[in-house]
Amino acid sequence: MIVNPYLMFNGNCAEAFKFYEKALGAKIEAIMPFEGSPASSTVPADWSDKVLHASMLVGETRVMASDAPPGHYAQPQGISVSLSLQDPAKGEEIFNALSENGQVQMPYQPTFWAAGFGMCVDRFGIPWMVNVEQAGAHGSA
Repeated sequence: MIVNPYLMFNGNCAEAFKFYEKALGAKIEAIMPFEGSPASSTVPADWSDKVLHASMLVGETRVMASDAPPGHYAQPQGISVSLSLQDPAKGEEIFNALSENGQVQMPYQPTFWAAGFGMCVDRFGIPWMVNVEQAGAHGSA
């Protein structure tokens, strides 16, 4: 079994994926707009360029997403996308990129379980946790 996050956006999925590609070193695999698909009739005409489905690789994990049709978007609550890294400096760099123009919930800093950990909600409304394991730690948060 494989578990993949599927993120919903409020009309800015393509912009978010391009940002994540740069900030996370991700690789966009596909961005499919509503236009030209059988689903094009389910959204207003001005949404034809919005994303019906997108996919990217973040490390070895596939993250998928789409723009929620008008009136169906809800801000994510009770869930975060968690990134586990080995390099504290890289963790801080990624955290700073994700939190720019977003909301820091817990500043990136060493904790009793991690060489670096921080929580934020990015400018697109997606909650993130960045965790860098301590040397010799087994498992991740």
